[in-house]
Amino acid sequence: MEAPGGSESARRGGAFQPLREPVFRRIWFASVLSNFGQLILGVGAAWEMTRLTTSASMVALVQTAMMLPLMLVAVPAGAVADMFDRRRIAMAGLGFSIASAIVLTALAWFGLTSPWVLLGFCALIGAGVALYSPAWQASISEQVPADELPAAIALGSISYNVARSFGPAVGGLIVLAAGAQAAFAINAVCYIPLFAAFMIWNRRHVPSRLPPEQIHRAIVSGARYAFHAGPIRIVLLRAFLFGLAGASAAALAPLIAKDLLGGNASTYGILLGASGVGAVAGALMVSHLRTHFGTQPTTGFMAVVGGLALVVTGFSRSVPLTCLALFVAGGANILTIALLNVSVQLAAPRWVTARALSLFSSALTGGIAIGAVIWGAVANTWSVDVAVVASGAALSVMPFLSLLLPLPEASQADVEPVKLANEPEVGLALTSRSGPVVIEIDYDVDPAQARAFYDAMLAVQRTRLRNGGFNWSLARDIANPALWTERYQCPTWGDYLRMRDRITQADIDAQALVRSFDRKAGETRVRRRLERPFGSVRWQADSPDPQQGTIDYIGP
Repeated sequence: MEAPGGSESARRGGAFQPLREPVFRRIWFASVLSNFGQLILGVGAAWEMTRLTTSASMVALVQTAMMLPLMLVAVPAGAVADMFDRRRIAMAGLGFSIASAIVLTALAWFGLTSPWVLLGFCALIGAGVALYSPAWQASISEQVPADELPAAIALGSISYNVARSFGPAVGGLIVLAAGAQAAFAINAVCYIPLFAAFMIWNRRHVPSRLPPEQIHRAIVSGARYAFHAGPIRIVLLRAFLFGLAGASAAALAPLIAKDLLGGNASTYGILLGASGVGAVAGALMVSHLRTHFGTQPTTGFMAVVGGLALVVTGFSRSVPLTCLALFVAGGANILTIALLNVSVQLAAPRWVTARALSLFSSALTGGIAIGAVIWGAVANTWSVDVAVVASGAALSVMPFLSLLLPLPEASQADVEPVKLANEPEVGLALTSRSGPVVIEIDYDVDPAQARAFYDAMLAVQRTRLRNGGFNWSLARDIANPALWTERYQCPTWGDYLRMRDRITQADIDAQALVRSFDRKAGETRVRRRLERPFGSVRWQADSPDPQQGTIDYIGP
């Protein structure tokens, strides 16, 4: 993360500096329109469901059908966005949503919808959006300079909250004037400018020299990187706990309006609008606060501010005071979420950025979902005001997490891959699926430096595991205590080559520190072995020798 003080251009440009970039500006304005369309769809679908059935649970399932794909599809969508051209993946997701919305419009126009058909198409539209979202978020860093990334991410949050402030009301007017089918049609139309914005973006896609990973391996490698990379792991945990603590604001908003304020549906709408406007105001301040105060102090202060705002909400019986408190809470929440999002993007290498962002989204929404259950149970057991005040108190103590889980500093050395000059020597006829591959590296270390060498190797262990290695171990020779052997595995030869492509300068620096203890560092003592070589030998004496084949390796 950037230290307080920041760059001169970031201070000069402010919150709207990224909009000077033509590509980002086109996509951002189109995304505002698409968010309006998504919210209008929700209003239209809920209204249509009330016409199709009298079941309250079916009406409630409309929101579930639209949101559930965002949770279920997020991680595989992030893997796909990292594996292929993000521009094309974003277009594929939007195209799928447009096609689903058009079909739903036609069905509604001809009176062919049923409750389950409506839920099914809401889920399909949501799945397309879920496929688009990680590709869009991960590509922001390609559309704006690095020092404008926090402001660009904040503007992404603004685009949704602007739509949230007015979208439901506009959707209600559309349904009232022209029916639910008009809302479905407008939803489809609102996606088209965003699709066009990505289509005309002349993105420079640099394909990998290796074939893409299989989807299940890509998901696993992304999860392993997040688990073994301290910066990503800390941000994910803090996002989950933040969502858990502050979930009461959204989950209990209808009950705040009804039970605490004695209001009706219009009161509930006013509270949502106040929170949305606060979120817009907070998002506009992300770049300024991060530049002048830094991420760690700002997130801690915003947790306290948001927590106190919820405490006021719990005690308030006045609509204006509650609106003011939710305005502050909305701004503090979006500031914290945006800053954590920036932390993920700055700490994740490009090859895993979309997967890291999808895990961040899952951690945050998972925390909110579980928190909603917890605070709902507290409200049922005691009262709504007790639940809201308790949630605010939990949020207010979040800054103490910085003592145990401080947000880490990240640098380009941690995320930019470095091209290795040396290529492994290969004498077997390998394919990308050959494996498992075992790598062994010998070190000759003065026994007096054993402790320091071992500590340095633990840093190397983390780089091996997060980049794709398995079963890492370090052994010391019993007869010769100066001899150490590092050993790890890769599932296939292709996985090993991808692991080499993921090495950053920070990884090389960790290895260089280890080599500084090696008294024979100038000698190459790396062994790469095929662990189960039955496919590399002749089945029978008169079988063709596989050694006469070619090596399936794409490289310089």
